[in-house]
Amino acid sequence: MTNIRLCRDDDRSAILAIINSAAEAYRGVIPADGWHEPYMSGHELDSEIAGGVVFWGYEEDERLVGVMGLQPVRDVDLIRHAYVLPNIQRHGIGGALLGKLRQLTTQRMLVGTWESADWAIRFYRRHSFELVAPARKTVLLKTYWNIPDRQIEASVVLASPPFEKA
Repeated sequence: MTNIRLCRDDDRSAILAIINSAAEAYRGVIPADGWHEPYMSGHELDSEIAGGVVFWGYEEDERLVGVMGLQPVRDVDLIRHAYVLPNIQRHGIGGALLGKLRQLTTQRMLVGTWESADWAIRFYRRHSFELVAPARKTVLLKTYWNIPDRQIEASVVLASPPFEKA
């Protein structure tokens, strides 16, 4: 049986395991200075949650196998830390999580990802997100995220609905 639900405090280790397992796809693809092990530490997860990221999980047979965070920031909602266990990716879990998060908001949704993570960009484009122009990307990343300049240089932002069509 499958279920999408709000993650609980006792899901913390499963959230970290999913994120760090799936983030292995970034190794050797993103800039070397953007990679570290673990990709997300327990302290970083705690900081993200304290900063307003609410995690939703996709459960299969009572086991968490995918997570996606939603963070309201000013006039938008950010999709944060969207990951599915590698051995069951490409089976609709990410799309189901994104669909659930879309039901929870009426605001524009933004997602930032590494420019070299072409699989992530394709995923969001399949789900009606559009890349924003580079100049707007920089403004958005500085406005809605708290990330280093180097990461801003190596990232893209996708929006739904697109800015041009809003």
